[in-house]
Amino acid sequence: MKIGSWNVNGLRAALRKGLPQKVKELDVDVLFLQNIKMQKDQLTPDMELKELGYQLVIHPAKRKGYAGVGVYTRVKPDKIWQGAGDQFDEEGRVMRVDFGNLSVFGIFFPNGGNGDERLVDKMSFYEHYLKVFEKLRKEGRQVIVTGDFNVAHQDIDLANPSSNQEKPGFLPSEREWFTKVLEAGFVDVYRERNPEEVKYTFWDDRFKARDRNVGWRIDYFLVDKELLPLVAEAEIHSDLLGSDHCPLTLTLNWPPEPEKIEREG
Repeated sequence: MKIGSWNVNGLRAALRKGLPQKVKELDVDVLFLQNIKMQKDQLTPDMELKELGYQLVIHPAKRKGYAGVGVYTRVKPDKIWQGAGDQFDEEGRVMRVDFGNLSVFGIFFPNGGNGDERLVDKMSFYEHYLKVFEKLRKEGRQVIVTGDFNVAHQDIDLANPSSNQEKPGFLPSEREWFTKVLEAGFVDVYRERNPEEVKYTFWDDRFKARDRNVGWRIDYFLVDKELLPLVAEAEIHSDLLGSDHCPLTLTLNWPPEPEKIEREG
């Protein structure tokens, strides 16, 4: 099974920039979208990509033209969750797709800009969802989390670490949370496989940063460590244009043979 994630910076804009062809190139079974910036009544048939075999489900923000997430699927999941039934649902940030004992989250984490209050909200969101992931793992489910995390974890994950030490997206508190997720039993698959590679997933359009490759790696696949033997490939598709982010994909040998996954403890 091949899973993708992409902050499209507006689904309608992405469609105008050739989204169907890019999804076809990615050849994913599941594609999580972040920052779709639209409501359900704005969906049109050409957005659904039925000609490519997909079903589209979206979870918009209550506020129009803001945030929102979605998922394309061409393999039938057991369940698709729109939101998580919590205090953050109005911002349209979370999708969850279940396949058997596997729960895959596609999340658009808050960016933490615009003042201290927003940073507090971001950290509350972070801590809340770490508890959600841990609870599911304790219940015996395997968990994958993908999406736009809005944090660069290490110096290697952004072009200018020294000048961004005190800016949202690279604050010590944000990076410490990411470390806590790894310590809780998750693996940053791309970095695990490419410990020295410099590759980014976001470039600020305001400064034409992509032209100079002045970017940030803030989009991830975090995989339950027990699933690591099933990971066949993890890629960042920095050559695919159409947004200020690029897509990333994870290929997983799923469903596994029963003996392939062993839960510790």
